[in-house]
Amino acid sequence: MEVLEEPTIWQKAWVYYQKGLENGDKRIENWLLVYSPVPVCCIIMCYLVIVWAGPKFMAKKEPINLKIVLILYNFTMVCLSAYMFYEFTAASWLASYSLLCQPVDYSNSQLAMRMASVCWLFYISKYVEFSDTMFFILRKKNSQLTFLHVYHHSTIILNCWLGLKYTPGGQSFMTGLLNSLVHVAMYLYYGLAAFGPRMTKYLWWKHYLTTLQLLQFFLITIHTVYNLFADCDYPDALNLIVSIYALSLIALFTHFYYHSYLKPKTYEQKKCVKKV
Repeated sequence: MEVLEEPTIWQKAWVYYQKGLENGDKRIENWLLVYSPVPVCCIIMCYLVIVWAGPKFMAKKEPINLKIVLILYNFTMVCLSAYMFYEFTAASWLASYSLLCQPVDYSNSQLAMRMASVCWLFYISKYVEFSDTMFFILRKKNSQLTFLHVYHHSTIILNCWLGLKYTPGGQSFMTGLLNSLVHVAMYLYYGLAAFGPRMTKYLWWKHYLTTLQLLQFFLITIHTVYNLFADCDYPDALNLIVSIYALSLIALFTHFYYHSYLKPKTYEQKKCVKKV
């Protein structure tokens, strides 16, 4: 009698991995960068390598003047964010989405596919936002390459991929809607700032922008935590992941807000601020 070998832990893991991929939304599995997390992780690794190597490469070079590029980029992102906010709002409103409990519509109806499409566009926009980091490196603004900046840009894509792969719509629409709205204000601020010092007097609302960013994370956390305890046909695992991620961003943005706007500055710091 032939004795069957027990599968190794790696073989079992591979089987679970394949099943996990097959359990994704069949409607969108052939869309760009959706089916497998491997290309996603490779892109994230390339991003982290650039964050590490970029400042070293630019160390002995002059900063690149990107004024025109920054103006065009930031106002393009304003338009893209505004469009995504409109699509999230329209698709959820027309489909009579509930703010408290909204399962995913996996049908091929026009509204269901419209929501899936804007979820995909939101996900792809996070790759475009890698440009924020590239511009910092090329302009030698290395002080902007904070842990918060790199952490947020490198992890948001994987979170978006998970949501898009398995739940393109439903409860997850709230994250895209709020984030798109905040990014309209954020990229508007940076678009105006790109014009130079003459715009400074119109940019007094910077700390309100950070407050708005914090508010979105609080709302996302409340929205997802509520659904962890509600009887709603939406994966608790994804709600838990989003909740933990939002809490980590609340902690990091609160730390940034305190050190940027609340913590008393030393005399040397005040001198530096006046020189800038």
